[in-house]
Amino acid sequence: MLTIRKSQDRGHADHGWLKSFHSFSFAGYHDPAHMGFGNLRVINEDRVAAGAGFGTHGHKDMEIISYVMSGELAHRDSMGNVETIPPGEVQRMSAGRGVMHSEFNHKADETTHFLQIWLLPDRLGVAPGYEQKRFDAADKRGRLRLVASPDGADGSVTVNSDARLYAGLFDGDETASLALDAARKSYVHLVRGELEVNGRKLATGDAAMIEGESTLDLAGGRQAEVLVFDLAA
Repeated sequence: MLTIRKSQDRGHADHGWLKSFHSFSFAGYHDPAHMGFGNLRVINEDRVAAGAGFGTHGHKDMEIISYVMSGELAHRDSMGNVETIPPGEVQRMSAGRGVMHSEFNHKADETTHFLQIWLLPDRLGVAPGYEQKRFDAADKRGRLRLVASPDGADGSVTVNSDARLYAGLFDGDETASLALDAARKSYVHLVRGELEVNGRKLATGDAAMIEGESTLDLAGGRQAEVLVFDLAA
């Protein structure tokens, strides 16, 4: 079964300095029908204005992934990490027993556009951790590149969650297939462009929730950037 959720059906918040679309219930947006999908709890598409950001705040027992599409995101945390996340890099922060951090757009004339992703951990109370890796466009062109996994396979960042995250770029005749475990769940988020998922058309910001399927087929891309999640049910 494949269910499409259109971009415009997501929750939306406009704080002036921050414009955000929520795929699942978050902060002031609450929808009992969209509290998460499998162990995927949050996908927020955030646009942070120049010179603005999230002040220091805390998280606990959550695996948090940042995926930047444009601009840069400056990160600072209580573990001593001070990093900048540009497009093409994936950051993983394991909140574990508790961590404080801030995220900021230091650019004076450019908006930072990124996805904030939360995965439920497979165990609580782990030591907080941080990891950041680059995945070049060439590695994602016309294929699904593993960028996060429980075991760090293929050079992906390691998450304390029963989930795998793939990223891909598709245009023209480029296609890809991924074998699915029908007992698990899969979630496809189209970051931008147009793409067909198992024959169904998605546009920028749309998502496909997949259950009970054994294959994922991607085709018909038009400047498409996509994230695919393999999730515990």
